[in-house]
Amino acid sequence: MPTLQETLIENREMVQPNHANNLETAHGGNVMLWMDEIGAMAAMRFSGETCVTAGVDQMDFRRPILVGDVAFISAYVYETGRTTSKVRIRTYREDLRTGEREKTTESVFTFVAIDENRKPTPVPELTIESEEGERLYQEALEYESHTE
Repeated sequence: MPTLQETLIENREMVQPNHANNLETAHGGNVMLWMDEIGAMAAMRFSGETCVTAGVDQMDFRRPILVGDVAFISAYVYETGRTTSKVRIRTYREDLRTGEREKTTESVFTFVAIDENRKPTPVPELTIESEEGERLYQEALEYESHTE
């Protein structure tokens, strides 16, 4: 059975002018796309199946990401259903020169595992085997409770 920490996926996207709105900050749709892609990767790593987006809980855009900054995206599975995985996804503005990060966006996406016939298929049970995994799990539950 996969552990929570084994589902963790992290990636970076350099915010270029073609990703920006008229304020020269990352367009929210691009940030959401990046989050969706990384979240799907975490769900696929967990389930061992192709996963598609079933739902997006509240999207919290807290701060902009400027052109030239890096969007650092982190995602992990923290809860499962019969065929679904809930993935906590956070995006940070990262300055590569200093390593400084500032949270900009946060959400929970739900993904459905599908088989080769594109039908929902069961996912394994998620296990939490470390203090770090338990910390991430509790943080996700806390975030989720604030969005309800």
